Amino acid sequence: MKRILSLLVALAVGLCCCVPITAAPAEDGGMIAPSVSAESAILVNAEDGSVYYAKNADTPMGMASTTKLMTALVAIEACDPDQTVTVSPEAVGVEGSSIYLVAEEELTMRELLYALLLSSANDAATAIAMEICGSVEAFAERMNSRAKSLGLTQTHFTNPHGLYDENHYTTAAELAVIAAEVLAIPLLREIVSTYKTTIPHDGTPDQRLLVNHNKLLRTYEGAIGMKTGFTKKTGRTLVSAAERDGLTLIAVTLNAPDDWRDHAAMLDYGFASYQVVTFSAPGSFLFHLPVTGGTKETVTLTNLTALTLTLPRGYEAPTYTVTGTSRFWFAPVEQEDAFGTVTLSCQGQTVSSPLIATHAVPAKAPERTGMWERFRNFFKAEDTQSP
Repeated sequence: MKRILSLLVALAVGLCCCVPITAAPAEDGGMIAPSVSAESAILVNAEDGSVYYAKNADTPMGMASTTKLMTALVAIEACDPDQTVTVSPEAVGVEGSSIYLVAEEELTMRELLYALLLSSANDAATAIAMEICGSVEAFAERMNSRAKSLGLTQTHFTNPHGLYDENHYTTAAELAVIAAEVLAIPLLREIVSTYKTTIPHDGTPDQRLLVNHNKLLRTYEGAIGMKTGFTKKTGRTLVSAAERDGLTLIAVTLNAPDDWRDHAAMLDYGFASYQVVTFSAPGSFLFHLPVTGGTKETVTLTNLTALTLTLPRGYEAPTYTVTGTSRFWFAPVEQEDAFGTVTLSCQGQTVSSPLIATHAVPAKAPERTGMWERFRNFFKAEDTQSP
């Protein structure tokens, strides 16, 4: 019996060893999700916040100089970018990255934002905070208020530059929300995507050269930029964005030893797995609605706005549903009259557009008959009804 049991066990082990181990294909038909060095990471759609990849994305961690995205957001919402800022003495000699501001020198808020986001200047961050709120502490509270307005519950700021503080933290998911807000502002999008520029140097003929620390701008197709960060206690942090064929992605990593590779891999995965699909451009979806009492039997309705979705590659066929209009309409109809809504559904997502008339349908002119004609028609009707 022992020999038989041993033989059966050996046979079972042998069969298990013969089963090949293969990588499972992604369910959406795209690439397999990447493995990243980051302790925390996320990849999202910048337009609607859809999450395409996440790793410990809700774990609060230090953010280092990616803080400056919120600093820029608060600044641009509070100030005219062309207003003059007189540099406060408190902004001179701030620890870390610097453009070596001089007390009482004058720069525009726009120039300080370039220094903030390209050179990651901590003195520029402090100058912005002092200009808007009069102190770093008050500005940090304003940053926290803005975070709350975005629905962020695991983000807290103690300064505008990101120097380490145990009470200064965020999550990859919430930092992506801040990044999306920044990208939605044209001037900030322009700044973070700028490779290099110059700004004045204390009123002298010399210029300060500002070079963007984000090397993806030079190495990754469609890169928009965003913000780098590093402290010894937080490690390397990075927010990047890229756009291809109408799809804009935001990648965030916190404490990532190999962040450049991480971001390239995450963005590659996103672009290979998802696409923006316009099923119906404005005016291309057509629906014919019967008309009663008109010079034409139908009126053609069309979509006012595009029906566009971001979908996994290999998506299923969409369905269209028309709602909010009756089975027929009484004339007259005016061109561009509203007639309900068309909704497109695909892969669990929906997008809708108002329907409008492409042309007018006047009412028919009433028929005029004389008394004798009406008299004859009456008796004809009577004859028809006789048994």
